[in-house]
Amino acid sequence: MWETVIGIEVHTQLATRSKIFSGAATRYGAEPNTQACIVDLAMPGALPVLNKSVVEMAIKFGLAVDAVVNQTSVFSRKNYFYPDLPKGYQISQFDLPIVSGGYLDIQLKQGQTKRIGITRAHLEEDAGKSLHEDFNGMSAIDLNRAGTPLLEIVSEPDMRSAEEVVAYLKTLHSLLRYLQISDGNMQEGSFRCDVNVSVRQFGASLGTRSELKNLNSFKFVEKAIEYEVSRQIALIEQGGVVVQETRLYDSVKNETRSLRSKENAHDYRYFPDPDLLPLVIESAMLEGVKGTLPELPKAKAARFEQEYGLSVYDAHVLVAQRENAAYFESVVLQVKDAKLTANWVMGDLAAFLNKDNLDISESPVSADALSGLLIRIVDGTISGRMAKEVFEAIWQKEGTADQVIESRGLKQISDTGALLATVKEVILANPGQLAEYRSGKDRLFGFFVGQVMKITGGKANPDEVNRLLKEALV
Repeated sequence: MWETVIGIEVHTQLATRSKIFSGAATRYGAEPNTQACIVDLAMPGALPVLNKSVVEMAIKFGLAVDAVVNQTSVFSRKNYFYPDLPKGYQISQFDLPIVSGGYLDIQLKQGQTKRIGITRAHLEEDAGKSLHEDFNGMSAIDLNRAGTPLLEIVSEPDMRSAEEVVAYLKTLHSLLRYLQISDGNMQEGSFRCDVNVSVRQFGASLGTRSELKNLNSFKFVEKAIEYEVSRQIALIEQGGVVVQETRLYDSVKNETRSLRSKENAHDYRYFPDPDLLPLVIESAMLEGVKGTLPELPKAKAARFEQEYGLSVYDAHVLVAQRENAAYFESVVLQVKDAKLTANWVMGDLAAFLNKDNLDISESPVSADALSGLLIRIVDGTISGRMAKEVFEAIWQKEGTADQVIESRGLKQISDTGALLATVKEVILANPGQLAEYRSGKDRLFGFFVGQVMKITGGKANPDEVNRLLKEALV
């Protein structure tokens, strides 16, 4: 039996307005090479100056994962050549990172919780970007990204499947957005990862790992791992040997392919950057940042379970995104029915948002608008089926719930006298079905309900119809 062993390095761009060591802007999508100053371009005599906001964001992360925030850390030069790295080295952290240790608890589909250790998180600068298309066989360099602040988060090799990896990445992504230290936009490269994958027989020592480089989609991460695990197992079982290398995932062919060999770990010749003093974080700064921490996803999920009586599953789905949790809580505080609210936020609202490819912050149905609709379900004005029609009308900006209900004549009939008259009418009109029902064919109860709903145009209160029919059909 084979066991998979996986560790992950996540590179997340920090949401600062300027770069880690210069005042150049970090806005995504600017014209090439318009956001690179003399520091980013490594001009002679240009010196780096550390951005304080970057340090505060790294501290926030360390506190949020119960790690040690090292009050003294050192920036080093990592020497290697890339055409989009003008200095010929990257400023990073090696021996003394800003964050050591910590963990994330992840929820798996079977309902289990698993703790994934974090080895370290360190600050570094991003490189620029090489462009290879539409340049008549040549490559172009865009240095806008050079110097963008990165927090590299390195996990322990604690994951054993693609499912666990995706759960870890989603949990980490959610946490970073809660902390508001990264927008986590994977399409723009703000959250990307390298995945180290190896296989071994259960109980054996660690196998040789392959590094899957620069994955920026949960779906691609899952598929790349599944392919790579199968490839390594097949290779070993056929008598081959897994070599340590960096591989790229081809999403079109759904396969990994070798990029470069790493039979021996690279000697990057790290040494302390002489232009940057050791970073010393005073206790007052640490305490100040601690006071800015928001309610984190794990604590919020526990509160939703206790305060609103939600299931573990519902609570974790709702808190996965900070905006979704805020929307839900705004609605439930008005409606006073947590399960109904959760079902609508995770069901109809989510379906409409997905269909139109919108974030909840862009929803045409505001939290107040959904509250107005759900209150009309709770007070019996409309049925759940009617509510779907009203919701779609609100989505199309036809008005509030009350306005749509009034204009379309959708008020539910709850008058007991009127409904009882209809129930009697239906029973008298169907003596054969009545006899069969009374002889034991209980499934015919649905027939009588359907007939009442047909006569009332679907406006009868179903709970009241069921109650009256049960009494009348005895």
